[in-house]
Amino acid sequence: MSPQESSVQPFQFLLLVGIPVASVLLLVQCLRWHRCRWPPGSCQKPDDPEEPVSPSTPLPEYELPKQCQAPTLPEVAAFYQELHMPTRGQTITRQLMNKLLVFSAREVDHRGGCLMLQDTGISLLIPPGAVTVGRQERVSLVLVWDLTDAPSLSHKQGLVSPVVACGPHGASFLKPCILTFKHCAQQPSQVCAYSSNTSLLDAKDWRPLGQPGTHTSRDECRILLSHFSLYTCVLEPPLGQTARKWLQLAMFCSPLAPGQTHLQLRVYFLNNTPCALQWAITNEQPHGGRMRGPCQLFDFTGARADQCLKLKYISEGWENVDDSSSQLVPHLHIWHGKCPFRSFCFRRKSANGNEECSTLTNEIIVTMHTFQDGLETKYMEILRFQASEEETWAVPPPVSQPPLCNRLPPELFEQLQMLLEPSSVTGNDWRKLASHLGLCGMKIRFLSCQRSPAAAILELFEEQNGSLQELHYLMTSMERLDCASAIQNYLNRTPGDSPTRLRGGTWENCGLELDEKF
Repeated sequence: MSPQESSVQPFQFLLLVGIPVASVLLLVQCLRWHRCRWPPGSCQKPDDPEEPVSPSTPLPEYELPKQCQAPTLPEVAAFYQELHMPTRGQTITRQLMNKLLVFSAREVDHRGGCLMLQDTGISLLIPPGAVTVGRQERVSLVLVWDLTDAPSLSHKQGLVSPVVACGPHGASFLKPCILTFKHCAQQPSQVCAYSSNTSLLDAKDWRPLGQPGTHTSRDECRILLSHFSLYTCVLEPPLGQTARKWLQLAMFCSPLAPGQTHLQLRVYFLNNTPCALQWAITNEQPHGGRMRGPCQLFDFTGARADQCLKLKYISEGWENVDDSSSQLVPHLHIWHGKCPFRSFCFRRKSANGNEECSTLTNEIIVTMHTFQDGLETKYMEILRFQASEEETWAVPPPVSQPPLCNRLPPELFEQLQMLLEPSSVTGNDWRKLASHLGLCGMKIRFLSCQRSPAAAILELFEEQNGSLQELHYLMTSMERLDCASAIQNYLNRTPGDSPTRLRGGTWENCGLELDEKF
């Protein structure tokens, strides 16, 4: 055997033996590694680093949970103390514990009393005899503008009312109290009242209230309360039926000042309730935005169709800054009452020394179409916006005015309803009052389909916070002297003559019977 052959044999031996052994060892190690991953974490040691987790799909914008630090006991105590502090008939809007709240509080005794949140259509009546003689109870009425406190709803369910809290939580009385608030469902029979038997700062547990003690009229929900908690209304159509609710479309923008190059217009898609509009007004205040013209009604269906807003016309001298002339609002943002808005930004075109062009840009006129996606040919609303530099946006100086009647006295309301309800050949009935309040022909036709058009138009007057003197003037100008006389007779009463009177913006019922209006 040659020296070369003897040197090759050990090397070949290592290749023949070493490679299979190394392969077997590597295979065993791989099997052990895979086994530790079945099931995940079953073989993971406490000291081993955790496997990276892929980020979950983000929630929709309107469902993002708030990451707030847990409040301390003193903070919670201060929160409820401020909510239950008597407000002397005033309605307070304030952000407390990261919640935007509108509230009023007072003390009641055996004579009972009423709390009302101004401009919202929300009231709480504590009847006479509900509190033991000789005792006084502090009660509060709270409109919750924190959208995360609303119930978690399915695609078929729609939110049609505000979330209202009566406090203190869990309080009970000798007689049922009456909570009243507005809803925007088109079919009251499809409305279901919900309650969360929790305090305002706790996690909510919404459950249906059931029919006993709950009365839903054309646009109002009235609940007999055995104890105080949180309440709202949800639209739940029966199987096979399509649910619908009324929206109000409100346009806001800042003043158009001389030399201003840009103007932004915002359109809100709101539930047709007074408190939803007040939320938009409050939301616009930090930006100097004000509502342009009356709100426009929209018939919104729960058929999962998104809402489209299309820009159709801009007056000469202005141009659209946005990339698109169309905006889209997800269906559930509106259906679940999230109060969304969409905006367009406009820019003045360069005048280039052209005086005529400069004059044209002193005013802007915009026309938009809004409809649900796929339903444009069936139903569409036209929105028109106009603003000019000559308009004065300054806040007028405070003047002495009669107190606003947030709600007409019940007996006067019913009397005017009976006088205005019958149709007149000349149209000098509720329809003429609707025209005086700025309603167009389509809105008047809509009101004519209601159970009581006169009651509907009087409620609209209430929402506009007109005074009794203003209503008297309207009736006189309409030559409805019978209605004007009824108002004058009520105004001529002394406070002691009426069982129901207005004090500081709240109604107090001193009688022994509850009025049907509540």
